[in-house]
Amino acid sequence: MKLRRLAVLSAAFATLAATTVAASAITVGFSQIGSESGWRAAETTVTRQEAEKRGIDLKFADAQQKQENQIKAIRSFIAQGIDAILVAPVVATGWDAVLEEAKDADIPVILLDRTVDSDKSLYLTAVTSDLVHEGKVAGEWLAKDVGTNPCNVVELQGTTGSSPAIDRKKGFEEGIAGHDNIKITRSQTGDFTRTKGKEVMESFLRAEDGGKNICAVYAHNDDMAVGAIQAIKEAGLKPGTDIKVVSIDAVPDIFLAMEAGEANATVELTPNMAGPAFDALKAYLDSGTEPPKWIQTESKLYTQSDDPKAVYEAKKDLGY
Repeated sequence: MKLRRLAVLSAAFATLAATTVAASAITVGFSQIGSESGWRAAETTVTRQEAEKRGIDLKFADAQQKQENQIKAIRSFIAQGIDAILVAPVVATGWDAVLEEAKDADIPVILLDRTVDSDKSLYLTAVTSDLVHEGKVAGEWLAKDVGTNPCNVVELQGTTGSSPAIDRKKGFEEGIAGHDNIKITRSQTGDFTRTKGKEVMESFLRAEDGGKNICAVYAHNDDMAVGAIQAIKEAGLKPGTDIKVVSIDAVPDIFLAMEAGEANATVELTPNMAGPAFDALKAYLDSGTEPPKWIQTESKLYTQSDDPKAVYEAKKDLGY
């Protein structure tokens, strides 16, 4: 049955390659976390663009940051008998049952930009950056920038329990390891949002003598960093100067902050996870050969020396 299904889907992809008709023989469900950040919005936009380029009928479900909504959406996709499922998991645990259901239905599942703590046989592949590496690059940049000067860091973590929050924290700690002059003095979740990032940064500033005891803020994403920048300014300090700002994602707004001298560094997370995912799916449906369990995307460090205005102009129309 599975081989027959693969043959049918392979033929459908071949038809898509040979025709320009709008109707699609391939239907893919996409369970997105939500729109908690500019990067997340860009990922959604790019995923839709990549599906349209390939003639794929994309069924979109917004989970509004709730795992129960994602599980419900995946079960709905399974009930509809769609051909494949993309999921950006809101947290890393609690997926075994629904992934088993998809596997039993012979529907391949591809993880986008986040991983899960489930047996790898339950999904086709995961398309992500190296989240630990991202955090490590941020930490290494800070260590190099401050040299031997004492530096107390406050950390804005992502959503508690999510793989980016876990791994970006781990990587940053690896990046500053061996630099005893750098210490993380406070760490709290900002849920990847600007509003929460600002709120938590305000509490950090109050707790640290109005910010006088803070050398730098490390945010697990740019949106929290932008919120933190606003809080720093409202406290009468200069972000990027009085308090260094380093974060991850490389969304357009952080480059405007860099241009203004209010942010110092960001590590890029490409929003195009869907392109490699659809390519892997096509190869699987064409041949039945499974792709690697992890497809790594490229990351890049940007600082104020990288012409942030030009980078902003290149990114601003990507859906952020």
